[in-house]
Amino acid sequence: MIKHHLYVLAVPDLERSAAFYRDVLGFSIHDMGDPGWRMYVRDGCRIMADAWHARALAAGAVLVKQLADEPWGMREFGVRTVDGHRIMIGHQLPAA
Repeated sequence: MIKHHLYVLAVPDLERSAAFYRDVLGFSIHDMGDPGWRMYVRDGCRIMADAWHARALAAGAVLVKQLADEPWGMREFGVRTVDGHRIMIGHQLPAA
């Protein structure tokens, strides 16, 4: 069972990126003791794509892919971050 997902993204403006992940995607922001790093945390690993999609739209996120059930067994959508990164957010669909 996966307990954590960790990603590192290089960004030109750390404060602007932190605001996006906090205000648009609902992450809490934690300082790492180094002014050039931040840790963004979201409660648990389970993602419900519909709820995240609604939150992201309400917060003005730029969608790069509409919410959809995919043939590879995921319900997902994509957003573009303020730094131009494309992030896919989704959850696994129940087995048919």
